[in-house]
Amino acid sequence: MAIRKSNRLPQTAIIRQILKRCSSLGKKQGYHDQEGLPLDVPKGHFVVYVGENRSRYIVPISILSSPEFQTLLQQAEEEFGFDHDMGLTIPCEEDVFQSILIRY
Repeated sequence: MAIRKSNRLPQTAIIRQILKRCSSLGKKQGYHDQEGLPLDVPKGHFVVYVGENRSRYIVPISILSSPEFQTLLQQAEEEFGFDHDMGLTIPCEEDVFQSILIRY
């Protein structure tokens, strides 16, 4: 029995790409301090934009282990890819996203 090798990146590599992309956006826009850290985002958190209005949410990194959030990340990758200047945008309704935050 042959083992097929997937062309998809491992989930940890995808998450690293997302976080690296998000952290570089603020540097372009001047929202970081001298150390390159966002001024309004506490350590252990990152920013996502949700819904049609692109509402900004600061979420804990620990949410990355949530199966629901991982599904949203996969949808974001399919819809937007990693190469765009709009930040990490989650393609779902705000009330759905908030229900995931409440459970986590």
